[in-house]
Amino acid sequence: MNHYDLIVIGGGVNGLVTASMIGKSGKKVLLLEARDETGGLASSSNFFSGLKANAIHDSIQWIDPRVLNDLKLFDYGLELEKPDLLKVALDKNGKHIKIFQDHNLTADSISKHSDKDAANWHNFSEHINKMVFFLEKLYELTPPKLPNISLKEAFSMRSMLSPIRKHGTRGLVDFLRIAPMMMTELMDEWFETELLRAAISTLGIRHISHGPFAAGTGYNFLHQHVHSNGLIHNANFVKGGTGFFPKALTKSAKSNGVQIQKNTKVIKINVNNESCLSVVTDSGENFTADKFVSSLDPKSTLLDLVGADNLSPSFQTEVQNIRYKGNASRIHLLLNKLPEINGINSDEMKSIFIISPSIEYLEKASDACKYGTLSNNPYIEFTFPTLRNTEISNNDKHILSATVQYTPYKIQGKEWSESLKKELQHNVINILENYIPHLSSLIDSTNLFTPLDIEKQFGINEGSLNHGEMTLDQFLFMRPTMSSAQYKTPIDNLYLCGSSTHPGGGIHGANGYNASKEILKS
Repeated sequence: MNHYDLIVIGGGVNGLVTASMIGKSGKKVLLLEARDETGGLASSSNFFSGLKANAIHDSIQWIDPRVLNDLKLFDYGLELEKPDLLKVALDKNGKHIKIFQDHNLTADSISKHSDKDAANWHNFSEHINKMVFFLEKLYELTPPKLPNISLKEAFSMRSMLSPIRKHGTRGLVDFLRIAPMMMTELMDEWFETELLRAAISTLGIRHISHGPFAAGTGYNFLHQHVHSNGLIHNANFVKGGTGFFPKALTKSAKSNGVQIQKNTKVIKINVNNESCLSVVTDSGENFTADKFVSSLDPKSTLLDLVGADNLSPSFQTEVQNIRYKGNASRIHLLLNKLPEINGINSDEMKSIFIISPSIEYLEKASDACKYGTLSNNPYIEFTFPTLRNTEISNNDKHILSATVQYTPYKIQGKEWSESLKKELQHNVINILENYIPHLSSLIDSTNLFTPLDIEKQFGINEGSLNHGEMTLDQFLFMRPTMSSAQYKTPIDNLYLCGSSTHPGGGIHGANGYNASKEILKS
């Protein structure tokens, strides 16, 4: 039987980062991936014959610079493209707000609605960048153990002094004030144009079940802007499609000696005397190691693989109390030709578009998650991946890929069915046609992923893209639970490295990087 220093369960971004970092240290590492490709939520899929699309993420908000540099991802083929035009907030009458890298161009677009808001744009961007600097330093740290913080842990947090030195204690106070805010409160302090207020608020509710009137959406907004250098709605496209990010990670991992075994699903983690002994796969293979780390969500890892009987009652309760609340669906439309959008030129069609006319619109859409219904007017973010990746285009056909909020994982009094999926698809296309006339006549075929489909396809509880809600009660030393916030579980040699851990959701790789440091310490 082969024995390893570390076995990594799951080949998503964080699993790959952890494996590569541990392999780089000279350890013998095996990564087991259930699917036929690595990448998880960052992967690309062949949804239509000859045409690939990004499974979940069309762009990446940010990637941890430590991951990019230490794993030499640019040497392994990763190419990132930051567009001049970051995002377009669509208006039915063609008075779109276009958000650029260049603050002056953004201000010019906003000025068509409000001179006051245009004048505030640069200061707002700078203000948010200052607040985000505190998160950037915090995200490099392992959360402390509360309530008993050791002197060593306190000393390890000394890097948090640099934001205070740079921006003063007032900066820390502002950060602590904004994080618990509702997006409506933050917008009331800065802007009056409803389309702009809603466009900014979409980042406060990104991939969570709450609406913009919920406390703590200010924190999620700041989280989306880590390492954004003051660019609101920061976006990075991966050349060739988002799937080329995990491809570069996979190459890096292999160069660091990591063995990767795909189409291998772990069905059990054997535990004895609160210590992991081995993992068992669906083909009956048994692999042993000194340490184990899972990039799966905590419920999948601890309740399904380890088993509740091997957890203490208190820890079992902590794990069961994690809130997931998957709320986003993905829909891919194969179009017979590229449509036209009023007020958008051909180059601008490569951008990311959002449909969020007002904050009240977003709040009403979020009612779907509260009451377990389908929203007739969902929030939609979409792009045309075939415009950026011409190698996947097929003659004149194009793909429109959209993320739809809010779609509850559980429908009140019903089960997900083909008729419900058609209803959701109908609602989405109806909204899109307000901005893209005659879209339905261009549709050749569709592919739809509900939160339930995401759960089945990627093995994530409730299809939660963040592996757990991004809220302040599931933040830092409470993520994913107080007993496992340092990446190590109460089981002696079992660690977690997925998006359920600090610093939370996204395909940035910071979770895996931080987890690898803790694994190497022990």
